[in-house]
Amino acid sequence: MNNTMSMKKMERITSIIKFLILLIFGVVLMAPFIWMVSVGFDRTANISMPFPPRLIPEEPSKFNYGIVFENGRLIKSYINSTIVTVSSVILGVSASLLAGYAFSKGKFKGKKIMFIVVLCTLMIPMEPRLIPLYTLFNKMNLLNTYYPLVLPSIISGMLIFLCKQFFDQLPDTLREAAQIDGAGEFKIFFRVYLPLAGPIAATMVILAFIWSWNDFMWPLVVLNDLELQTVPLYLASFSLENGSSLGGLTMALATVSILPIIILYLFLQRYIIQSIALSGVKGE
Repeated sequence: MNNTMSMKKMERITSIIKFLILLIFGVVLMAPFIWMVSVGFDRTANISMPFPPRLIPEEPSKFNYGIVFENGRLIKSYINSTIVTVSSVILGVSASLLAGYAFSKGKFKGKKIMFIVVLCTLMIPMEPRLIPLYTLFNKMNLLNTYYPLVLPSIISGMLIFLCKQFFDQLPDTLREAAQIDGAGEFKIFFRVYLPLAGPIAATMVILAFIWSWNDFMWPLVVLNDLELQTVPLYLASFSLENGSSLGGLTMALATVSILPIIILYLFLQRYIIQSIALSGVKGE
């Protein structure tokens, strides 16, 4: 009895220690973000940045955030980023789900070679592709439009790989049973496998959203019109125009710029957990 109680006590102490360690790491990781939000509420930071850095401003003010939400250029850049990101996510995730299912369950010639080619694209960074992509869209007269920002994101080697690995875990017996009932490949995909793909779909939406929303280099190359600026481009131009001044306003802009990513992640996190709990099927 005493041994059992002592073991439970040790487990409780171990759990408390783990919790404290994770809490410390969490606070350390969150400190820069908290400081960014705090500086946004510090009106005096527009004159000089507080040093040493403080997590709570001496005189909190909504002045900077009020200016941010009244900023017409920021609102326009938000609209541009929303159009580009939503289009990229819908097209990219849809194409990746179809391609991942085809590579996992499909039977056609050259499947392994094509999948290897898709994986090889993961080893090519964006920088070597800038000039060929720019030349292509320039010849198509699509520069300074949304198309160069959306079309390249339709094919994503990483998302296709994630989908393929996920569908590999689902049993082939589901497909065979549907084929016996006379269902075609598209019907099998949309009626049988797609409802089970909630976890991977939510994960891909988050990844694709972050990649598209935070993309800076490619929009900088193909966009010259200020009316088409995305949020990262506007934030960079605002920082260059004001230099080290208006630090509070810059931090407020940065905070507002990442809010959609945080909201999306918090919203989809619940659906990921629910999807895993309700439809976690593993192939044997």
